[in-house]
Amino acid sequence: MGIVKTKDLVYEYIRRDEEGNVEGITKAIDQVDLDIAQGEFIAILGHNGSGKSTLAKHINAILNPTEGSVWVDGMDTSQEEKVWEIRQTAGMVFQNPDNQIIGQVVEEDVGFGPENMGIPTKEIWERVEESLRAVGMYEFRKHSPNKLSGGQKQRVSIAGVLAMHPKCIILDEPTAMLDPSGRREVIRAARALNQVEEVTIILITHYMEEIIHADRVFVMDSGKIAMEGTPRDIFSQVERLKELRLDVPQVTLLSYELQKRGVRLPNGILTIEELTKELEQLRKS
Repeated sequence: MGIVKTKDLVYEYIRRDEEGNVEGITKAIDQVDLDIAQGEFIAILGHNGSGKSTLAKHINAILNPTEGSVWVDGMDTSQEEKVWEIRQTAGMVFQNPDNQIIGQVVEEDVGFGPENMGIPTKEIWERVEESLRAVGMYEFRKHSPNKLSGGQKQRVSIAGVLAMHPKCIILDEPTAMLDPSGRREVIRAARALNQVEEVTIILITHYMEEIIHADRVFVMDSGKIAMEGTPRDIFSQVERLKELRLDVPQVTLLSYELQKRGVRLPNGILTIEELTKELEQLRKS
């Protein structure tokens, strides 16, 4: 079993009127099966309302299945006595960093989680330094979080989760409130944690450019897994992505349009460098 596994996962939201009577039921997750190996970088895509954030909350045991099961490192998330351990194993970073930052000084904020875990003081400070260095924020350790940019705050949020030594970090649209520069900072930090620290990363996003370095991509629609594959597999299916109301990276779209006009390019080009190389080879041939 992988670090995260779901089997026949279903989650229903029950809508009630002002008197508490059931008005309707919305199936936000519909028979989802996932098996994520330790050390993978996974991206979960989908338009608003596709179910991707609801799925993320199940991995952190914020929500429990209506039907089916979720296991995190072999622990069933429906077992209440395991919830604290599950949340230490699979840490979560949310959209708005201001909702997660509570300390007046960066290093105090990062140390809050390990302190709650009862970690000895000396080890807490070791973890704080290690985590801040991992996300490139060590030089800001004495700063007030209020003085940081959005991207820097989000990296501090990630460091706070990392200091608890999770095996997995779930990033639930962590760049939704950031400018392009901040988005790049956060994704760079996530990739470094995955490659250097071997932390499993589960990135929930609707920004297509953020997923090109993922090992696998799941695309959600109406609570179901609509597509699954490598980034190249996914971006090779431009028309299908459009049907699912998702954009593709501009370079992928440009390559696709050139293909339609008879330029012999491979499917699923992911970067400008890749496109430049292919066009240069065509020019020489």
